Amino acid sequence: MKKILALLLVASMMFMLIAACASDNDQAAPETGSDRDESDWEIVVVPKDASNPWFVRMNTGVQAIAQRTGLNIYQRGTPEIDATLQAQLVQDLIAAGVDAICIVPVDPGSIDPILAQAREAGIVVISHEGASLTNVDFNIEAFNNEQYGAFIMDNLAAAMGEEGLFTTMVAHVTNASHNEWADGAVAHQLATYPNMQLLESTPRVESEDNGDVAFQTALELLTRYPDLRGIMGTSSFDAPGIARAIQELGLQGQVFTAGTGLPNDNAELLHSGAIHALTLWDPALAGEAMVALALMVLRGEEVVDGTDLGVEGYTDIRFMPGSTKLLEGQGWIVITSENVDSFGF
Repeated sequence: MKKILALLLVASMMFMLIAACASDNDQAAPETGSDRDESDWEIVVVPKDASNPWFVRMNTGVQAIAQRTGLNIYQRGTPEIDATLQAQLVQDLIAAGVDAICIVPVDPGSIDPILAQAREAGIVVISHEGASLTNVDFNIEAFNNEQYGAFIMDNLAAAMGEEGLFTTMVAHVTNASHNEWADGAVAHQLATYPNMQLLESTPRVESEDNGDVAFQTALELLTRYPDLRGIMGTSSFDAPGIARAIQELGLQGQVFTAGTGLPNDNAELLHSGAIHALTLWDPALAGEAMVALALMVLRGEEVVDGTDLGVEGYTDIRFMPGSTKLLEGQGWIVITSENVDSFGF
C-alpha cells in the first residue's frame, strides 16, 4: 500500500511540474497578429532593396500611412537587390514576431517557403508584384498585369509606327510580374499589330534591374540585329538604359523604346525624344495599398470585389478571375514629354 501511495505521489508531482512548464511556455510565446491591441501592431514593408529610387518612392507612401494611422508602420530593405539577403531579412522579422509583412519579392520561388513560415507564426503576409506566390494572405497589384503589358505595347507600337522587329527586356526571367507584362505585350502585339514581329532568336533579355546592364545588353542587341526597331522594357532601369544605347549608336528616330520608369529620373530622355513614353504606377500608393490591406486582415475585415482601400487607384479593387488571393486596382499612368514635369517624383 505504501508503495502505491508513493507512486501516486510521484506521478502527481510530475503532472504538476509538466503543467507548470507548459504554463511558462504559454506566457513566453510572443503575441502576434490581431491577438494584440492595434496600438501595438508592427507592420513592415520589405521592398526589393532600400536604394532603388522606385522603393525610395514607395517608402514615401509607407511613411504617409504610418503618419495617418499613428501605428508602428515602416519600410525596411536590404542594401542591394539580392534574393538571399531579402530572405534573411524576412526570417529576422519572423523571429522578431512582427504582425504583418508586406513584401515585393526579388525571387518569388525562393521566398515562398519562408513566407509560409511567417504565416505559420501568425504573421499576416501581403505581397505586391508577387502574383505567383502561394503563401500570402493577398497579393495586390496596381492593375491587371496582362493588360498593363498590352498598355506598354500600345506605346511602343505607336513609336514604331506599328511595324518592325522588336524584343522584350525584363529584370530577371524569375521576376513574375515583369514576365507577365512582357507576355501580355507579346500577346497584344499578335492580336493587334500584325506588321510587328518578335525577334525569334532573342525574344527576351535580362537587365538585372541595372541601368548599365540594360545599356550594354541593348548595345549588343542593336549591333547584332541591325533590323531591330524596338525594345520593350519592364524594370524601371530598362527604358533609360536602352535609350542611352540608342543615343550612343546614333539611332534616335530609327529605334524606339517604351517601358516603366520614374518621371524625374527620365525627364531629360523624354524631352529629347530618346524615350517615346513611360508607363507607371505610383510606388508610394502601392506601398500604402499593401499596408491598408494588411490592416484590413489584422482587423478581421472581409475583402471582397469592390473593396475601397482608401488609396488612390485602389478604391475599387477586384479579384483576378478564378483567384481568392490576387487583387488588382486601376492604377496605371502614361508619362510623356508633355506631362513628365507634373508628377513631382
